[in-house]
Amino acid sequence: MRNMAWLIAVFLLFGLYGCGGDRKERAERMESAGQAELIVSAAASLQEALEEAKTAFERKHPNIRIHYNFGASGALQKQISEGAPVDLFFSAAVEPFAKLKQEGLIDSGHEKTVLANELVLIVPKQGEGAIRSLGDLIRAKRVAIGIPESVPAGMYAKQTLEQAGLWKQVKPKLVYAKDVRQVLTYVETGNVDAGFVYRTDALVSDNVNIAAAVPSRMHGPIVYPLGVVKTSKHLKEAREFYSYLTSEQALHTFEQHGFRRAR
Repeated sequence: MRNMAWLIAVFLLFGLYGCGGDRKERAERMESAGQAELIVSAAASLQEALEEAKTAFERKHPNIRIHYNFGASGALQKQISEGAPVDLFFSAAVEPFAKLKQEGLIDSGHEKTVLANELVLIVPKQGEGAIRSLGDLIRAKRVAIGIPESVPAGMYAKQTLEQAGLWKQVKPKLVYAKDVRQVLTYVETGNVDAGFVYRTDALVSDNVNIAAAVPSRMHGPIVYPLGVVKTSKHLKEAREFYSYLTSEQALHTFEQHGFRRAR
């Protein structure tokens, strides 16, 4: 038994060390064969729509492989600013994107505000229905929002609570999440009484109900700018994927997932 455990430990050790090498070797093989791997850093709320777009794009472009890095837009922006090897950035807010533009990291001519979304207040589907409006949040025990400094949905939620005159009352009840999908999970599991997410996030879950839609006047515009990162090692291929994501076919896919076209 001791020998078997030792063999397993050795196997796992070499497996872990081999992961990075395998990825690098695969990339080198693809490049030598005229293929390219693109890394796209994108807001967590885009996950399902972008996975569908990836399938359609790769079917028509077998020489290009797409890899996603989903997360909070603010955190993704910082990674790119610090030199992370990213080919495209799809943000859920203007501010993180604007910072990269100011730093000269967005490819001129390949940037566009593509989509729009809506902020909603959600509650667990199996809840008692005590939260039916923004005003009801003063009775909640726990309310989830994204970290306002890095998660756009959290920033919009804070703006909403401030506009409604509820920030001081609700702030002690807040549970902060690393991205909008973590907020969704907290509500789905009943760990909080309510949470703020985008309408598109609420639509992917069968375990939450939308208690209220937040009027757009209560927060900044919820839009999604997309751009090619200037430091990409595969600018030609990155621009091809950018063109696809802004095409009619891709926009139709986004609309099927609940997004709206940006005006």
